[in-house]
Amino acid sequence: MKMNGASWRIWTWSLGGLRWLGWVLVLAGAAWPAHAEVLVIREAIVAQEAPDGRTSRPVLRHVSLPDEWARERPEFSGVLTYAVSFTLPAQTLPAPQELLALYIERACTNVEVRLNGHVIGRGGRMSEPVTRNCYRPFLFTLPSGLLDPSGRNHLDVRVVGFPAGQVAARQRSAGLSVLEVGPEDELRVRHDRYLFWNVTVLQIGGAVLTVIGLFMLGLGWIRRPQPMYLYFGALLIGWSLVSARVWWSDPPLTHAAAEVLISCLIAPVVAFAILFLQRHAGLRYRWVDVALWTQCLLVPLTLALVGRGRLFEVMNLWFVIFALEVGAATIDYLVQARRADRPGWRGVAAVMMLGVLAAVAEVAVQHGWTELPNRHLVHFAMPVLMFVVAVQVLREFAQALQVAESTRDELERRVHERTAEIERSYAHLAEMRIEQVAEAERKRIAGDLHDDLGAKLLTIVHTSHDERIATLAREALEEMRLSVRGLTGKPVRIADALADWRAETVSRLSQAAVQVDWVSSHETDERNLSARAYVQTTRILREAVSNIIKHSGANACTIRCVIDDTDFNLVIQDNGKGIPMELDGRLDRGHGMASMKRRAKQLAGQCLVESGPGFGTLIRLTLPL
Repeated sequence: MKMNGASWRIWTWSLGGLRWLGWVLVLAGAAWPAHAEVLVIREAIVAQEAPDGRTSRPVLRHVSLPDEWARERPEFSGVLTYAVSFTLPAQTLPAPQELLALYIERACTNVEVRLNGHVIGRGGRMSEPVTRNCYRPFLFTLPSGLLDPSGRNHLDVRVVGFPAGQVAARQRSAGLSVLEVGPEDELRVRHDRYLFWNVTVLQIGGAVLTVIGLFMLGLGWIRRPQPMYLYFGALLIGWSLVSARVWWSDPPLTHAAAEVLISCLIAPVVAFAILFLQRHAGLRYRWVDVALWTQCLLVPLTLALVGRGRLFEVMNLWFVIFALEVGAATIDYLVQARRADRPGWRGVAAVMMLGVLAAVAEVAVQHGWTELPNRHLVHFAMPVLMFVVAVQVLREFAQALQVAESTRDELERRVHERTAEIERSYAHLAEMRIEQVAEAERKRIAGDLHDDLGAKLLTIVHTSHDERIATLAREALEEMRLSVRGLTGKPVRIADALADWRAETVSRLSQAAVQVDWVSSHETDERNLSARAYVQTTRILREAVSNIIKHSGANACTIRCVIDDTDFNLVIQDNGKGIPMELDGRLDRGHGMASMKRRAKQLAGQCLVESGPGFGTLIRLTLPL
């Protein structure tokens, strides 16, 4: 649409009158310094532009800054030009090496600035998709070549914005703050500080929450039986996406699409928060799960039904519902966690209550009950609160992991013990099986010896006419019977063993004219000796008696038997000539001493020999019972 000559003259007169009126307002006191060096402009003349960049009508209107479109022009969508004129006071004039700057704390949705008819900067695109700078401050350097230090300077601030009905939050409703002119160095400090606390902090928080959220999702995938990690990870990432609207100025979406998308993301974030609280408390209400996911479908459905012109009203109603739901879930979590005495529930509950309070404060801001704050509480507080909850959840996970590690170590120890016990049992069974086989073989051999060799030796004893052969056969028969008893493996009562040993020993020594003194007080002992111990002790005793008869030259012998709870002790002492000096140190090579010691060692005992020329011989036999 082209402008005709009359329209062009009207537009020129309007801008000239606007500048003149702005200058008059400045001179009349509409602008004054905030302090010695910064000029604060609180009044302006505003003109409405048509969509093609021209004025729709030559209507000039005086406004006060800050100007919120939601109050002054709630239905307007497009571009407004704020025209102001100012004269630099002497204290505001910079030194030759310094620069002046224009500081705008808030211009929503975007802004373009002209100084004395020249464009000196803009925040981005002024047409769809419009750059969204509602949360960012602006700092434009005023070129000294364009300034008139002695006369009037004209600022045209073009602001593109959207009405309150087409945004989901009051912070994104169109408006312009006061304009401040002063030294660039001083204003840059304010600009950077505001940018840091309202944008940079949220970028850092969003990045941290995203990393933690991805870790939680991985943890939840590993520990699928505990879905609270999945819900918490989704909550962190969802909130990072929602808060991205603060620092992401140029999404490839139109204003309407971006607002609807952000509004639809809030419902799943609320659902994840409530589900996390319930799972963390060990609760699950199926009807709550169904209601939350149904709610995620209802939000876009209601937005589609009411249209884009009532987006703010609908989303504010949903915000109230969300705040009530999260508050109820927090109270339920607090009650259930306290009842179950879950570790760390107090910290999580306190943080969630602070989050609910921040949400209530945000609802108050959205309904206009309070002024727009310089710091957006919910955007600043929620990352901090979520980070605290994440630390607590990770701490609980670390404690659970430590307990699991301890349990695993204990289980491994018990498995090792059981395995060792099974191995011992198996080895014992194998030994028993081997012993059974050996026992059967020993019985077979004993039976063969008794039936075959015994019968033949007994025949020799009774039929031989040679006394020497009969005696040897009789001794061989006794040895065979002793071997058979050992092979059969039947235990022998100590009392019976002592009786047998005494009878045999006394008989042999008496025949050799050696007086015997047998000392024992265990003739009624009912304990048993193993067959092996009985056989080996018998042979040791026989060997000792044979040495006395053949080598000692003794005429008297004392045999003492002492048995306690653990050991069997047998002491054999004679009054013979003892062992000659030339045999000292070589006892193991003669007189059967080696065999006696070997037999004692096989029974885990010992056989000691004490002797000296003219002092007789002393043999000490000690065997464990």
